[in-house]
Amino acid sequence: MILDQPLKRWFVNSKGQDSNFKSLAKSISWRVVGTLDTMVISFFVTGQLLMALSIGSIEVVTKIALYYLHERAWETATKNKSNEPEKEFA
Repeated sequence: MILDQPLKRWFVNSKGQDSNFKSLAKSISWRVVGTLDTMVISFFVTGQLLMALSIGSIEVVTKIALYYLHERAWETATKNKSNEPEKEFA
């Protein structure tokens, strides 16, 4: 694939971990899908297109930020800690 290496540099850091850019890109793409879903559900519940669009526009901003923080917390919690000594079992 021609774009494989450039994309890898954007999405994976030198230590092989997901980059901040990848987390942000995933946050945005997921929110587009989630916001469309919220708008459709809001329209079915309220029957008002303007209300559905209003709910969706507020929701998209808050959830992008929350998902990004959630993603970075998971990356921190699951990374290998190279400074910790290996545990020895008897």
